[in-house]
Amino acid sequence: MPEPSTRNKHVVVIGAGLGGMSAAIMLAMNGFRVTILEKNGNAGGKLNLLEERGFRFDLGPSIFTLPQIFRPVFENSGKTLEDYVPLERIDPQWRNFFEDGTVVDLYEKPEQMRKELERFGPGAYEEYVDFLKYSRLQYEIVERGYFREGLDTFFDFVRFYGLQDARGLDYMGTMSKSIFKRVRNAYLRSILEYFIKYVGSSASDAPGFMNLMPNIQMEFGLWYVRGGLYRLAEAFVKRLGETGVELRLHHEVTNIEKAGDRVTAVQGTANGESYRIEADYIVSNMEVIPAMQRLLKEPASRMRRVNKYEPSCSGIVLHLGTDRVYPQLAHHNFFYSKDQHRHFDRVFHEKKLPDDPTIYLVAPTRTDPSQAPSGCDNIKILPHIPYINDKHAYTREDYIALKGLCLDKLERMGLTDLRKHIVVEDFWTPFDIEKRYYSNRGSIYGVVSDRWKNFAFKAPKRSKDYRNLFFAGGSVNPGGGMPMVTLCGQHVARLITEQDAEK
Repeated sequence: MPEPSTRNKHVVVIGAGLGGMSAAIMLAMNGFRVTILEKNGNAGGKLNLLEERGFRFDLGPSIFTLPQIFRPVFENSGKTLEDYVPLERIDPQWRNFFEDGTVVDLYEKPEQMRKELERFGPGAYEEYVDFLKYSRLQYEIVERGYFREGLDTFFDFVRFYGLQDARGLDYMGTMSKSIFKRVRNAYLRSILEYFIKYVGSSASDAPGFMNLMPNIQMEFGLWYVRGGLYRLAEAFVKRLGETGVELRLHHEVTNIEKAGDRVTAVQGTANGESYRIEADYIVSNMEVIPAMQRLLKEPASRMRRVNKYEPSCSGIVLHLGTDRVYPQLAHHNFFYSKDQHRHFDRVFHEKKLPDDPTIYLVAPTRTDPSQAPSGCDNIKILPHIPYINDKHAYTREDYIALKGLCLDKLERMGLTDLRKHIVVEDFWTPFDIEKRYYSNRGSIYGVVSDRWKNFAFKAPKRSKDYRNLFFAGGSVNPGGGMPMVTLCGQHVARLITEQDAEK
């Protein structure tokens, strides 16, 4: 990054999610004075923690990928990322359960994956290898521009890649169509389609180049932070202190002051008292649409411009502590719908709760026994469901009924008497997610990736209306997930630094 033109500029960051903290750390390293205002009592945003009766539940993200993206935040003083967060590679990466009793492990190691797929007959492994070559090409094209350069719009995309540099990019089809074109095995098709879980979208709607996600896991590994994923948030907080960023918890921002094409200050409340802080730059780690509504009070004409950034899916999230261990589980598990395309259609098109959900289940004690008492299991259950919407105004009771449906399915598919063995339970609905994080209609992953609605682009990082207002997090490019929001924060810091240097 270029050096800032002055060393006395003040940046206020609204929200201490990973995107906001990443931007703050990088700005502080470039000489800015930075203050983060967080309404909750702990930093990390959706990366959160619950400890109860010896169980340690990671309430938000549970998978760590692309460690190289985090390194610039941590590695400027002779230390490595691993000095802050001990990383452990996980293989098998996922265990996949199907209704007919078939279980398929997804391995990083090619020789183990070959053995896993050879039982499905000749050609299954070879098709998988060919698919990964295609996946790697999608990643390489997207990484060198969209990720690395922080491209924000389709026109940025065209200017960067031109007519030739994106040859091979799969933008005409959908994820599902491109998978079905290359892979015949039904189990493998479902597994590859559900990589879309990382961005809370539908493989039937996301553009084909989103098939870059399997390459991310296979080339760079799937990791666990020893001691639990919340240790990553704690590491970010440590870096805030090391770089001189001021973190103020229990400080809710309620208004952003504006003067023409600039934002000038934030107003809010802390411990029942009002405060006002002036700023040269403001970075909102609150999602774009809620920030425009809640903080900027933007008129309907401006809100209409962002309607294409539809929320990603939401979910019910169930954290269970059990008094027994279910040995058939791996660290990461998926229990699939009988008809995954019907599941996608019901959740993303009809906006209905699933009647046969695909369930993501995490059992971190497979890697880290410290996450539960001896002889117990720590289990997280997450099915994707529609965001809060007017078409189907679901109640908490509806979400509780869905919880029961999920437990029924898991018990039927091998987790015998799961209900009888629950000793600790924590349950989140979209209402809880929206209230805690001000996420747009309870969205978990920011903006949906849809070929027709937004070509998988999210909102721009720089405000179109206020030249010194920026956004970081899952609702802006490059999107949701811990690596992407961390990368987003780095790009925001670069944009502010470059803009300040031009003055």
